[in-house]
Amino acid sequence: MSIAAVFPGQGAQSVGMLAELAEQYPGVVDKFNQASEVLGFDMWRMVQDGPAELLSQTENTQPILLTASSAIWDVWQSSAQPPQYVAGHSLGEYSALVCAGALSFLDGVRLVRKRGELMEAAVPRGQGAMAAIMGLDDNAIQNACDGVAGVVEPANFNAPGQTVIAGAAAAVEAAAQACKDAGAKRAVMLDVSGPFHSPLMAAAQEEFTDALEQISLTMPKVAIVQNVDAQVPGDVQQLKENLIRQIAAPVQWSNSVQFMVGQGVSRFVECGPGNVLAGLIRRISKTTPTTGTASLDALKSTLEGD
Repeated sequence: MSIAAVFPGQGAQSVGMLAELAEQYPGVVDKFNQASEVLGFDMWRMVQDGPAELLSQTENTQPILLTASSAIWDVWQSSAQPPQYVAGHSLGEYSALVCAGALSFLDGVRLVRKRGELMEAAVPRGQGAMAAIMGLDDNAIQNACDGVAGVVEPANFNAPGQTVIAGAAAAVEAAAQACKDAGAKRAVMLDVSGPFHSPLMAAAQEEFTDALEQISLTMPKVAIVQNVDAQVPGDVQQLKENLIRQIAAPVQWSNSVQFMVGQGVSRFVECGPGNVLAGLIRRISKTTPTTGTASLDALKSTLEGD
């Protein structure tokens, strides 16, 4: 059986997550303590006590989710064989790089904290927006975006019938309405702090390039499928360029999953809190199961399948 590990991005966080795993596996809290020393605040306390508003701030969410996925990976891989592929949704790509040995854990924590700060600062709060479009094909969504004034583009190709658009707030609202008029089942404005993976994020790319050059990045020990092109990079330079592009380019999640299935992946393991990716993968490849790792029961089921 060929397995791929997939790592969630923002939106997977919740107050109290991983508490059950931490009771059984003390290394979970140890991992958070390591990251806390680097960033200067008690990450585990924020995860357990909240408030949710603080946990959901981009500069906090990104290192917290990377730490959570890395802690879960350590628990899972202590009793399992390495997967054949890894991939992550947006921020999750950095979790994948850490777990696949391309980036040290603490460098990863520093890097995604900086990434979150830059993405948060790229567009003043309230000037950008994102909206989820359900039940409309990608060409119709692109036409809706092209037909309104202002910057708005598809940002996340999550699954057939589920695409997220992002850009200037007024343009996103107009495009969302245009999608409804074109027959979308739903068009929902998202509660996010910025227009991630849109051209408006270009301002964050230059400074992020400088931050990326300060850390050591190598080719991962497990093949990684990257967001921007749904392909495995050929070398470290391409890997870096794809990470820089990813900030302002759409996440090709549906194509990434299809690529891995085409390469023979017969099961996905969601390595991180929640089950967002499992839901998307069910829509992308209905016959390919996804198991989880975020609770003791889910982890037991995953280990039994390894």
